[in-house]
Amino acid sequence: MSKVVLELMKISCSLEKGVDIFTDVNLSVNEGDVLVLQGRSGSGKSTLLKCIANLAAHSGDIVFHGKTPQECRGRVPGYRTRVMYVPQRPSLLPDTPSDFLSAVSRLQSRQASAQEKGENRTEHILKRAVSVGRAWGIPPELWTRDWMKLSGGEGQRILIAAALSLNTAEVLLLDEPTSALDAETSLQVEDFILDKIQSAEESLKAVIWITHSAEQSKRVGTRFLNLSAGSCFETDDYNPPLSAFPTTVKGKGM
Repeated sequence: MSKVVLELMKISCSLEKGVDIFTDVNLSVNEGDVLVLQGRSGSGKSTLLKCIANLAAHSGDIVFHGKTPQECRGRVPGYRTRVMYVPQRPSLLPDTPSDFLSAVSRLQSRQASAQEKGENRTEHILKRAVSVGRAWGIPPELWTRDWMKLSGGEGQRILIAAALSLNTAEVLLLDEPTSALDAETSLQVEDFILDKIQSAEESLKAVIWITHSAEQSKRVGTRFLNLSAGSCFETDDYNPPLSAFPTTVKGKGM
C-alpha cells in the first residue's frame, strides 16, 4: 500500500463576486504518483495548484503528512518548500535566479537545526542547479540575469532546475513546466523529474503536473485528473472525455 503524502478535503475556490471556480475537490496524493491535471483553459487548473501551495484563498482542508500547512515545521513558508509550486511564467519573479535560490536557501537555514546548517549551503545548491541547467542547455551566466530578461524556455528550465536542486520538495506542483521547450529538451526534463521520484535517496515523492499535451500526459502520468464545470474527477485514460462523470478522487493505495 502506497503512503499518502498529501490530502485535499473539500477544497473550494471562488472569484471575488462569489462565482465558484471549483467546489469540494477531494484528493489523496500517494508516494510515486505523477498526477496529470487536465482541463480546458480557464477551468481552474493553475488556481487549484496555488490553493494546494497555500498561495490562493480557499475553503476546505489541506493535510501534509498529517499536518495542516500552519502546523508544519516553519509553518506556511516551510510547507511551501516541501509542497512547491513551480509557475508557468517565472518572469513574474523578482531579481535573478541566483537571488531566488539564495532567498529560499536562507529560509531553509532558519528552519534547520545547527547540525543541518552549513556555511556554504547556498553555494552548494547553486552549483547543483547550474549543473542541472547546463545539461539542459542553460549557460551559467544566465543565473545572474533578471528573470524578465530570460526567454520563456530559459526561465522554465532554470526554475525547474532550481526547484529540484533545493532538494526539499516532496510534492512538486508543475504548471505546464515544458510548454516553452522543444521536444528534445522536454523529454530530458521529464526523464530527470521521473528519475527523482523513483529514487529512494531523493526527497521528491510525487508530482501534480498540468499539461495540455496528450502525448506528455501518456509519457509521465500514473493517474489522470480532469477539472470541468467546477468539479475534479479521475479517469483511467490520459485524454478523458468531457462528459466523464465526476467522482471523489482517492489515492489508489487507499
